[in-house]
Amino acid sequence: KVREAFGGRLKYFIGGGALLDIELQRFFYAIGIPMFQGYGLSEASPVISSNSERKAKLGSSGYLVSNLELKICDEKGNELPLGEKGEIVVRGENVMVGYWKNETATRETIRDGWLYTGDMGYMDADGFLYVLGRFKSLLIADDGEKYSPEGIEEAFCDQSRYIDQCMLYNNQNPYTVALIVPSRDALKKYLKEKHLDPASEEGIIAALKLIESEIAEYRTGRKYGNMFPQRWLPPALGILEEPFTEDNHMLNSTMKMVRGKITERYRELLAFLYTPEAKDITNKRNKEAMKKLLM
Repeated sequence: KVREAFGGRLKYFIGGGALLDIELQRFFYAIGIPMFQGYGLSEASPVISSNSERKAKLGSSGYLVSNLELKICDEKGNELPLGEKGEIVVRGENVMVGYWKNETATRETIRDGWLYTGDMGYMDADGFLYVLGRFKSLLIADDGEKYSPEGIEEAFCDQSRYIDQCMLYNNQNPYTVALIVPSRDALKKYLKEKHLDPASEEGIIAALKLIESEIAEYRTGRKYGNMFPQRWLPPALGILEEPFTEDNHMLNSTMKMVRGKITERYRELLAFLYTPEAKDITNKRNKEAMKKLLM
């Protein structure tokens, strides 16, 4: 039915702009319309790598386009051995000369003809590139280990009708925390089915406990317990009554979170999430936020 809906002659998709969920890729392979992931950015005009009919590997962003050099570098700009994770750095005729009338940004991005993408990834022995996320969005544990949060954030939102938006945060702290924008309509429907008044203390606590239970499904032994490393799952959740939007500058024009602005806006809340009180989902701050959300 899916193939027929596309006219019956569609051979494949090529996806870019964000990481493709591997289960989604497997689904389209199974119905005979492969979804090939690619990678690039405007500064590289814009393709760096892609899978294709000729050569593909699930989970990767494909192999390099012709006449392009790539290396993976550490934080000091030193090239890393094959298979190690670091910043993706490229050089070739498709790389820009620089940003228009912005020499400072150009110097930060283009060094000795190499484009420092700001993305984290690695190359495998077969020449396939794996893109793991933006360096600026990485979670950084107190022992220095790094992890890209996008997959967890997308899973929380995609697999729960009660969570609209989520941003994980960890900047060299003992654990990761999360800012959660719940779905007002879904929560109110849930409370109605449970015969609970959204304005009551009981209703507010029930809504908070529901959000907590949705996140708990990713813990070991639960429904999604094998999806992500446990150390990156948040034990403390901060509930927000206001969504991330373009109008409040929390989303950019491509509808991606502007993490720096969100972090600055909620700096005090993020600090609170590292207190013992915050690990109780029904703390005073969360109850006040949920009350406003459900009004």
